[in-house]
Amino acid sequence: MGRAFEFRKARKMKRWGKMAVTFTRIGKEISIAVKEGGPDPENNSRLRMAMKNAKSENMPKDRVDAAIKKASDKDSSNYEEILYEGKGPFGLSLMIETATDNINRTVANIRAIFNRNNGELGTSGSQEFNFDRKCIFKINPKEVDIEELELELIDFGLEEIEQVEDETLIYAAFTDFGNMQKGLEELNIEIVSVDIERIPHHTIELDDTQKEEVNLLIEKLEEDEDVQNVFHNAVL
Repeated sequence: MGRAFEFRKARKMKRWGKMAVTFTRIGKEISIAVKEGGPDPENNSRLRMAMKNAKSENMPKDRVDAAIKKASDKDSSNYEEILYEGKGPFGLSLMIETATDNINRTVANIRAIFNRNNGELGTSGSQEFNFDRKCIFKINPKEVDIEELELELIDFGLEEIEQVEDETLIYAAFTDFGNMQKGLEELNIEIVSVDIERIPHHTIELDDTQKEEVNLLIEKLEEDEDVQNVFHNAVL
């Protein structure tokens, strides 16, 4: 599972290195969670996770509270989550997660970015088979005995526990997100943050010139205001 960690780490360091972009992304996560399950995190597991992610990224509490309050207003924007799939140069496979209040704007922007950077926007399902969707929980490593925890979490959908650098990571299938969250909470394990990742089955190796071209496409997609995450199969 180390390959998954490397993809996750590289993407987060690049995508979330810009604080303003990070806070905007998390703000949308909070808004979607509130619209779906209400403003009380005790009764809204998705909101609890969004708030934990906000804390892990040092998003100010007043901004979190403001996002919850704004989303609670019936007249506030409703964001729709849309997944786009496409191909880039040199065998690049892409999955783009968006949260938008204007689907026509979003799809037009995504298509234009592909067209200008030697890519092609695909149809639904055209690339999804190339990726596994995983939930990755980062927990407080000081609180647990890894071997004992592994046994306790198997029934909640655990696939693997990994310790890399200073992080303790718990992997489960996306479909087991709720079960794993419940298991960790029942065991009083502190969840530091949660990532939902799309891990490629196979990767492509690129030379430096090819990396430049691929990076440009990815960066342009990530810069779009409606894009939440970009996943790909390149080793960059």
